[in-house]
Amino acid sequence: MKKLIVPSNQPDQNGRVLCITPQIADWEYVGFEIYQLKAGQTLKLATEDQEVCLVFLAGKADVRTHDESWENVGERMNIFEKIPPYSVYIPSEDEVTVAAATELELAVCKAPGKGTYKARLIRPADVGVEIRGSGNMERLIHNILPEQKEADSLLVVEVFTPEGNWSSYPPHKHDQNNLPEESYLEETYYHRVSPENGFIIQRVYTDDRSINETMSVSNGDAVMVPEGYHPVSTPPGYDGYYLNVMAGPIRTWKFHNDPEHEWLMPKK
Repeated sequence: MKKLIVPSNQPDQNGRVLCITPQIADWEYVGFEIYQLKAGQTLKLATEDQEVCLVFLAGKADVRTHDESWENVGERMNIFEKIPPYSVYIPSEDEVTVAAATELELAVCKAPGKGTYKARLIRPADVGVEIRGSGNMERLIHNILPEQKEADSLLVVEVFTPEGNWSSYPPHKHDQNNLPEESYLEETYYHRVSPENGFIIQRVYTDDRSINETMSVSNGDAVMVPEGYHPVSTPPGYDGYYLNVMAGPIRTWKFHNDPEHEWLMPKK
């Protein structure tokens, strides 16, 4: 069984601390990277055949693509301020330069692109904010790049889970190309914990238990979800955050609940 956790490391010469490629994950669609840049440091990326969504997790920078430029992008200086982030969408066959104005934590979300849409800035006001669930299943959602917004493949969302609560719960999956009941979407979870010495519990399991992993996830770890159900739990005393990146052959999120736990869904 391939290990599903990918930890963060010390920054390389470009500031990259975490990298998931389709080759590493043994899948087809999703790529994901985290960069930690110092003030004054510059990052240059060519998108090639991928579309990219840059999520400004914390910090500010100037951003330039082939045809667009934006200055002083970013607002929150700490993820756990819990305000929506700035993001930048960049199509395939483009390039982007990010010049950090402050210390910057940047997520680079990737999936196959067709060059359909132009580069654009996604402002906090453009991000859909909702509370999902109730009681100890309640969490805060920031819909950065949902299926209602323009992209070829990418779906990007961030979630804040209060201490002692469950998220991605009741357990659900999206590993079958069986629309309209279920869509096939690969997914990564990039986890942060507050305070940083805490941990998160994430389980990934399939109906036949060919995958049945329960993991202790540290601050800065990413979890790959190639298939199966994937609930998250935050222990008392520690708030959880994760950034989800999803992509598949059809850009829609249609999930299937674990039948054993579907009774927990709110009655309509």
